[in-house]
Amino acid sequence: MGSWTNRDVISLRDFSKSDLLHLFEKTKEVKEGRYGQLDKTVALLFFEPSTRTYGSFDSAAKRMGCKVIGIQDPDTASLKKGESTYDTVRMFVGYGADALVIRHPRAGAPKYVAEAFDVPVINGGDDGHEHPTQAMLDLFTIWEKFGGFEGLKVGIMGDLRYGRTASSLAYGLAKWGVRMRFIAPDLLQIHWRNDRLEEQLREMGADFEKTDQVKLDDLDVLYVTRIQKERFVDETEYKKVKGSFHLGQNSLKGVKNKMIILHPLPRVDELSPDIDRMDHAWYFRQAENGLYVRMALLELILGD
Repeated sequence: MGSWTNRDVISLRDFSKSDLLHLFEKTKEVKEGRYGQLDKTVALLFFEPSTRTYGSFDSAAKRMGCKVIGIQDPDTASLKKGESTYDTVRMFVGYGADALVIRHPRAGAPKYVAEAFDVPVINGGDDGHEHPTQAMLDLFTIWEKFGGFEGLKVGIMGDLRYGRTASSLAYGLAKWGVRMRFIAPDLLQIHWRNDRLEEQLREMGADFEKTDQVKLDDLDVLYVTRIQKERFVDETEYKKVKGSFHLGQNSLKGVKNKMIILHPLPRVDELSPDIDRMDHAWYFRQAENGLYVRMALLELILGD
């Protein structure tokens, strides 16, 4: 297991199973109310809109006793005036930031910042590339429900071409040899991604299949994502796949009793609200776990 102190969180691929299990145990402690206080300053630099990631990091930092500075509304950032990402970040490092949480519309931006500054950087999502802390909370939620990953089968459904949460989760599941089913129309399947996801999963020896058929009866976890309209260059392509999937209570007939549904949120029309009342619905608990996982991350990275 690598040291967590002052560690960057850029890609889930950078973390071993033992690293992640240590994070899960720490998250469990945090969730039980066992955590310390940090006299630190955390800069939240969100150059792209966010609700859950920004809100949970903001709340996590404050609960840990940290001061929070940064950018919440990208429309008010000086990038609109032509300022570079480097200059913006340098200002907040100068303001005393002990850690940087960065969401950026350009893939690779958090890694660039991490290489440029001697301050731990947490990737809050970079374009359609990765979202490692989302995957950490997704994996923690599965671990919390099932007590581990052995023997599980996970379906990942929706926008697998542009969605960054699905790729980060897949890297994590592959570490435990979890069987995966990627469910999407061809236009949204993983082979269209520009980050070699499918090739890298094969290099990891991952057990997965691709299909456009919604087969759920043998799954332990169904991970649903919305179609990322904002990342389509051609609106004609978006219209071809818009509304490809819509799950309601009737869609879940025959699934395992203990099967859970996860969703990184926000949802559009792919997941009906009538599922919310079912025991299968774990996505709001999943979102709540985002607070605890990010509190644990800050304690591990910034704690003495």
